Amino acid sequence: MFEIIFLILLSVYFIFIATLIVGASKTFPKLKEEDLPTVSIIVAARNEEDNILDCIKSLDKLEYPEGKIEIILADDNSTDATGKIIDEFIAEKPKFKKIIPQKQKGELKGKTLAIANAIESVKNEIILTTDADCVVSPKWAKTIASYYIDDKVAIVNGMTNQFVIDNFSAMQSVDFILLLSAASGTINIGKPMSCIGNNMSYRKSAYDEVGGYENLKFSVTEDFRLLIAINNLKKYKIIYPVDKDALVTSKACKSVKELYHQKKRWSVGGLDSEPAGAVLISVSFLTNLMMFLSIIFFSKAIISLMAFKLIIDYFFIFPVHQKLGLKLKWIHFLLFELYYSLYVVMMPIILIFSRKVYWKEREFV
Repeated sequence: MFEIIFLILLSVYFIFIATLIVGASKTFPKLKEEDLPTVSIIVAARNEEDNILDCIKSLDKLEYPEGKIEIILADDNSTDATGKIIDEFIAEKPKFKKIIPQKQKGELKGKTLAIANAIESVKNEIILTTDADCVVSPKWAKTIASYYIDDKVAIVNGMTNQFVIDNFSAMQSVDFILLLSAASGTINIGKPMSCIGNNMSYRKSAYDEVGGYENLKFSVTEDFRLLIAINNLKKYKIIYPVDKDALVTSKACKSVKELYHQKKRWSVGGLDSEPAGAVLISVSFLTNLMMFLSIIFFSKAIISLMAFKLIIDYFFIFPVHQKLGLKLKWIHFLLFELYYSLYVVMMPIILIFSRKVYWKEREFV
């Protein structure tokens, strides 16, 4: 009986993954370089003295037409050397500007408040965001901007991986690719369920149309909240191309504790998912739960079913790695599968008892 239930769940899981593969495989038209729009890049940083220099160095190397780009660095009241590092680097670099968020906007807090303040000062229609612990590719901005072929395109998302220095960071990088491949798949079939703010862009006019972040219910995943709000206008295109020239690379969590808080924050934000997203999350939860229960109901048939689940996941993310020019090692994939199954099963249980989020030395409820 257990084998039959597991097989049925895997069949549904396979259908979902196959649908996501179709979505993530979609390609989109692009503008020529001479037709690129003017863009504003926003980075919110709080106590990022170990990361901010690498980030802004990569932003300084962006390939973009002269006079069509500005970079706004929002120092979110850092108590370390973040502000000083920014000041020293951007001196005599007119395309950079630093702000310190001063204006309170509704009930906004932390990073979301910093971004909302930064958006007030942008000069251009297309806004790109990344994080202070990220490094962007030289072609990142012009690749993302090239997808704004007309006024109907309101949001363009990009892929993010992580710097791989050991098995722990490699496991997290595979996790990023899987989650964002799923986000790409759902967005490109017209059912947005997720995105990531460290590689996101949107039209300022669409942002203003939904009233900005201050008009949205506060969320610890502000990027996802904005995505859903613009999608609910039912008048714009939202796309998520898998394009290696639009790749952003972030630094992985250094400890299990840090990783736990990151996953909890994302999970709390995911509670606002649309019904279709809830179904996908439920199927993933049940499928991974069956992987754990297979240890109890172990048999030859169960081995085949477990192998089938691994094959489904591998052939979902392997082509994405290839398209992004990334390597996927078997050891990293297997470590990821163990870790992924664990947190997918445990996190819903944890959220029953606590939804407090700790992020950048602040507590959010």
